[in-house]
Amino acid sequence: MTSASVSSRPRPVSRARAFDLSAVEAARRRLAPGIRLTPCHAAPALTARAGRSIWLKREDLQRTGSFKERGARHALLCLEPAERTRGVVAASAGNHALGLAYHGAQLGVSVTVVMPATAPAVKVSRCRTLGAQVILHGATFEAAHRHALALAAATGATFVHPFDDRRVMAGQGTLALEILEQVPELDTLVVAVGGGGLLAGVATVVKALRPDVRVVAAEPAAAAGFAAAWRQGAPVTAPVERTLADGLAVACVGGEAFAAAAARVDAVVTASEAEIGGALAVLARECGAVVEGAAAAALAPVLAGRVEGRALVVVLGGRNIDAAAHAAVLAAHPAADRTTGLAASGATSARSFD
Repeated sequence: MTSASVSSRPRPVSRARAFDLSAVEAARRRLAPGIRLTPCHAAPALTARAGRSIWLKREDLQRTGSFKERGARHALLCLEPAERTRGVVAASAGNHALGLAYHGAQLGVSVTVVMPATAPAVKVSRCRTLGAQVILHGATFEAAHRHALALAAATGATFVHPFDDRRVMAGQGTLALEILEQVPELDTLVVAVGGGGLLAGVATVVKALRPDVRVVAAEPAAAAGFAAAWRQGAPVTAPVERTLADGLAVACVGGEAFAAAAARVDAVVTASEAEIGGALAVLARECGAVVEGAAAAALAPVLAGRVEGRALVVVLGGRNIDAAAHAAVLAAHPAADRTTGLAASGATSARSFD
């Protein structure tokens, strides 16, 4: 896929069941001693570029470098004593694995993670350093997921899904409670989406407490699984191409996550690889934020003028990118355009679908 798109709200067939605000509020109480309350910084450089106020929710400043540790720790805290003894197994492109590895060590729970062979080296090495057993299997998240399920069944360990688990969704949603307190004047919240767990938690909180605030889901055009599901009204398998936003490269969104998120999302936007790279470069050069592609994917459609709103909060989900990969993106985007945030070379045009 070579173009970016905007989708308007459909009438989804799926309906959320019992996942609601109370689950996220309970998660916040459990997580309080073990998760950082990350800042939500005003971003003057981005505000000047976009002509509207922009804040950055800095989840890249969590201990393991991403929001994923919220859901990981919460899932571990919800285990029964016998489950803690048997340990947990997970499939992850990296950040969920890091969160489980760090907090598993803190809580005394053994962790085994299955990663695609394509997982960034920095995430693999850090997981091992934190004490997790890491198994590289398959070329895609889906292949790693199947292997992790089989491993959990064979060992009796508890499988902790990286996004399609209400305990995980509730943990991720706690960052939205913080945002609403930190930036009460916001009118739009932009969240990158892969499998949908973060989006589900965030949208549930926002629409319960501030229904006037628009929730915008952003994803790479090369892996637009949520956009495909949103159009169909149910999760479907979408094509996944190579993307800088490797943490969002999920072919099919989670059923639980989609059920919670679909009716609460106001718009879905996608960004091209050039736009994501351009946003990553702008964040590094003008905001001092070294982030991974999945985090830049949330900002990219904002800089491209594809997101409405006058007071926007953009969630920067993580920082775990190989140094060489980050340097290569900066080299490919040497001169960002002040009006769009995109490098002069390689930008693609956008199409809108109303």
